[in-house]
Amino acid sequence: MSIPSVSIPSVLRSLLTAPGPSGYEATAAAVWREAASAFGAQVAGDVMGSSTARVAGTAGGPTLAIVGHIDEIGLIVTSIEDGGMLRFTGVGGWDPQVLIGQRVELQSKGGAVQGVIGRKPIHLLEADDRKKVQELKALHIDVGAKDGEQAASMVRVGDVAVIAGEPLELPNGRAASRAMDNRLGCFVALEAGRLVAERGGAPGDVVAIAAVQEETTFGGSRTSAHALEPDLAIAVDVTHATDAPGLDESEHGRHRFGSGPVIERGSNLHPAVSELLIEVAEAEGIPYTLAASARHTGTDADAIHISRGGVPTGLVSLPLRYMHSPVEMVDLGDVAATARLLAAFAMSLPVDAGFER
Repeated sequence: MSIPSVSIPSVLRSLLTAPGPSGYEATAAAVWREAASAFGAQVAGDVMGSSTARVAGTAGGPTLAIVGHIDEIGLIVTSIEDGGMLRFTGVGGWDPQVLIGQRVELQSKGGAVQGVIGRKPIHLLEADDRKKVQELKALHIDVGAKDGEQAASMVRVGDVAVIAGEPLELPNGRAASRAMDNRLGCFVALEAGRLVAERGGAPGDVVAIAAVQEETTFGGSRTSAHALEPDLAIAVDVTHATDAPGLDESEHGRHRFGSGPVIERGSNLHPAVSELLIEVAEAEGIPYTLAASARHTGTDADAIHISRGGVPTGLVSLPLRYMHSPVEMVDLGDVAATARLLAAFAMSLPVDAGFER
């Protein structure tokens, strides 16, 4: 039996392989800006490192910002020991168990430095210690240095690292990689802008944004929303796919691979924006599921919606397995469907759309 396979889009692959922990996103941002320039968008950056790609509107309609964050979780060197080992902490939220035994690539002044994450071997752990959850302070990075002086000639305190490894294409249109959270979101924002440009433009400007520092401060989305002053915005992020073992769909919702984008409704999301997203999905025949948030969403939407006098904000997410790990997995069909939804949403916005309530 033939099992269907789908290739990772080349731009997405380039984004996934570019290092870019929060605060150190320049390499990934350069990939995103180059891809935006390729379809004729007006591309700009700012002092934070966020990027915008504007597709001009055709009828003076509302300016729509589509925001994905381009930063990923990573590691940062905090000290160099005399023996040459590097101590580190997380940039963003890590499960330390995931890190044991991983290969890493450090971004140093002289270029990439390869290393591995180690800990005391299990054979040498006391019986009680074997049962304990490991903490980051018990781990170290080994770059093969013979001593601290040599290690300090290779890397500096403050250098960051990402997990090493190429994206993996799997059967049934699935793909796994580090940094899916949230290179997927900024790729979808970019792809939605490209689709709008391909159709000759929406009634108003569509501005795709690759925001920085979501995993640490929401800094990029906060400053971008303030500077841009959009009439409305859609944050694009990932959420937990619920078709993996151990997840209770009665608690987390039913968001399976192949079910399309997840449209969120909640107390800090504008109800009219959420309803328009639902209406467009149904009109276009795009599958979707609904999610609810009672207080905050944990995404850039939390910062965007309170920018200046307030921005009507929606949230669309992609179902993702194994979040905050080196093997985050997505259904590429869901990625394409989400980009189509947001492009159709932009094209359908009335010139006189208003969101007062």
